Amino acid sequence: MRFGVFYEHQLPKPWNPGDEARLFHEALEQVQLADRLGYDYAWEVEHHFLEEYSHSSAPEVFLAACAALTKTIRLGHGIRQVIPNYNHPARTAEALGTLDIVSNGRLEFGIGEGATRLELGGFGIPAKEKRALALEAAEQIANMMAMSPYPGFEGVGFSMPCRNIVPKPVQTPHPPMWMACTNRDTIKVAAANGLGALAFSFLDPEEARGWAEIYYGIIKSDQCVPLGHSVNANLAMVSNFSVHPDRDEAIRRGQEGFEFFSYAVNALVAHDVLPGRSNLFADFQKSRAASDDEIIAARKAAQVNASGIGTPDDIRAHIQAFQDAGVDQVIFMQQAGRNRHDHIVQSLELFAAEVMPAFKAGAAEREVKKAAELAPFVEAAMARKRWMKPLEDHEIPIVPASRAKAQINEGAR
Repeated sequence: MRFGVFYEHQLPKPWNPGDEARLFHEALEQVQLADRLGYDYAWEVEHHFLEEYSHSSAPEVFLAACAALTKTIRLGHGIRQVIPNYNHPARTAEALGTLDIVSNGRLEFGIGEGATRLELGGFGIPAKEKRALALEAAEQIANMMAMSPYPGFEGVGFSMPCRNIVPKPVQTPHPPMWMACTNRDTIKVAAANGLGALAFSFLDPEEARGWAEIYYGIIKSDQCVPLGHSVNANLAMVSNFSVHPDRDEAIRRGQEGFEFFSYAVNALVAHDVLPGRSNLFADFQKSRAASDDEIIAARKAAQVNASGIGTPDDIRAHIQAFQDAGVDQVIFMQQAGRNRHDHIVQSLELFAAEVMPAFKAGAAEREVKKAAELAPFVEAAMARKRWMKPLEDHEIPIVPASRAKAQINEGAR
């Protein structure tokens, strides 16, 4: 099992001067700590205009800072908005190549499309077309990173002429590619395109087992036709996270933030929004079904303790259930709502000391076995890939230095 940390950069109101700066710098400290403690991944989202819920609109900047401050932890776009209205594919390919270089080949590339009218409408993206636009762009971004030169493209979402995109990433053919998944349908899309699945839904282990069976069933079938130049067969699940020797204290420290995250996801899709005047956290507090103490009492009465919020024993059982279900990585959502920096640090340290070692000890062996099992299926999938035809030297178009030369060249033809 591998472990990651996850950042939305949530900042519930009321806001005070310096709060945004503090939030970002504390997150950098947490990633540095996670790197020293042996966590495997740090994932950063990209969202726009979603005040209180996510102030992470420039993940490439945050991840570059993480790259400079860390040594071994892998740095993930979880996700990068790839629709051209958000980020032109050539600019995304350039940014990915640069980030992979400065991180010494530690980059993971998750793709996404956005779900809210705030984001989609802000960039003029038709909601019904977003999936097709994202997949089209993602395929071309992979081509841009792997081909010299990139032959050019005429598509629905963007068009561009032949150019050579530089710099190229350290990892070949390109960094591992993932896709944000929020339901069974997107799990199927990720698998069918040979992409790792970043499951941003909170599932119990039995539900996770069902998702894993669907995902790996498609990876092993003739439905898998890789979008990129490699197959990244991995399933990661996001989990709530607050660890303390006292279960009740773990709940008091982490439950509200976890609930706010879930509430905000739904509210931003379903509710009208007045930009610059959000009351997301205040509305959440009014709607909260139960207090921490009521939740503590309910858990004691039900004797249900296997959760990402609880004691080291609780979270050990929680992780074991996910591993048994076929999940490859658990990503901890530790910075949510008003979760405090010192509490996050203590949770990261306690988990690393008391829970992580046993799972990490068997990770490499498990991955070798899995790779061997999947090798024939991956080979068959790559044989089905629809490759973009590279240009021969004589086919590469000359880019004239001026309009006059372009007209002369055109006349000569």
